[in-house]
Amino acid sequence: MSDLPDLSSDLMHWLNDAALPLWWRKGADHQRGGFHEALDMQGEPVAANRRARVQARQVYVYATAGRLGWNGPWRAAVNHGLDFFLARYRRPDGLYRTVVAPDGSPVDEAAWLYDQAFALFAMAQASSAISERRDELLGAANALRRALDGWRWPDGGFKEPEAKYIRQSNPHMHLFEACLAWAEVDQDPAWNTLADEIAELALTHLIDANGALHEFFAEGWALADGVDGRIVEPGHQLEWAWLLERWARLRGRDDAHRAAERLFHIGVEWGVRDSRGVATQQLLDDRSIHDDVARLWPQTERIKAALILSDPAEAARGISGLKLYFDTPVPGLWRDKLHPDGTFTDEPAPASSFYHIVCAIAELRAADG
Repeated sequence: MSDLPDLSSDLMHWLNDAALPLWWRKGADHQRGGFHEALDMQGEPVAANRRARVQARQVYVYATAGRLGWNGPWRAAVNHGLDFFLARYRRPDGLYRTVVAPDGSPVDEAAWLYDQAFALFAMAQASSAISERRDELLGAANALRRALDGWRWPDGGFKEPEAKYIRQSNPHMHLFEACLAWAEVDQDPAWNTLADEIAELALTHLIDANGALHEFFAEGWALADGVDGRIVEPGHQLEWAWLLERWARLRGRDDAHRAAERLFHIGVEWGVRDSRGVATQQLLDDRSIHDDVARLWPQTERIKAALILSDPAEAARGISGLKLYFDTPVPGLWRDKLHPDGTFTDEPAPASSFYHIVCAIAELRAADG
């Protein structure tokens, strides 16, 4: 990995000198609390209602910034995000509503499994970063985990109750990620037990006989009918590869390692195949392209999977692809949607992408040793 330290250093400079200061200065709402959904290409906040997942992701971003050595006000940013999130999103039943207005008033009381996963993930990262809030966050996380027991399917996994498809792989992936994060900071075996359940669900139902991870499912974890059941997202192949490889090493599971390698192969070989050099958004299970707009987040998952599976050349190609998205008028912003003709959608930078970027940079730093 001889060239990766230099690449990692370049990204760290961008993160520390441009992105983290900008998204704290402009991306945080210092009057009403919480974080803005997006910044426009001049670096100014965009007025919008606020999703729970974005608040939780920004808490993760600044908690990780502290761990990576940023000398800015990461602790203030974590507390700022936590205070707004816990006060404005938590429902009386221990679950978290999906959307609030900029002033924190509820807009959508629905609770999504996807958002609960990110609530748990943010709490895990923050509990490690802000030791004085550990007991508070552990109590909230345990309450949320217990509340989710009511969403279990008898044949494994959890409902996504507000969605068209109430059996989906994606929220399970993030719940898996959250459980692995909690298992690192809390000795309660419940986190490892839940992580194991989700890994087994992936290996037995979510991944097909050819090794591809699907998105939408019907009763009994059969594939959903029609095109939706055939969708294969390169970014999710890569993200699951990274998570399953971590789990495989923790449990000594060679079958999970082989599954991770196959997912990585599918994500790269099926998903990166035009002159842009980036992973596209959606394929079908016959490898045909279903959506050829390349979003930012799959590029970060390409880096993470390549690093954990010891493919430095592919990681370097992934970084080159990611850096295309950072060519913006104001340093520290990013583009999100790259079209086949090489142009980007002209739109604000979504805050939701920052979690993916920081997670990839953290993996790069870990690879540096």
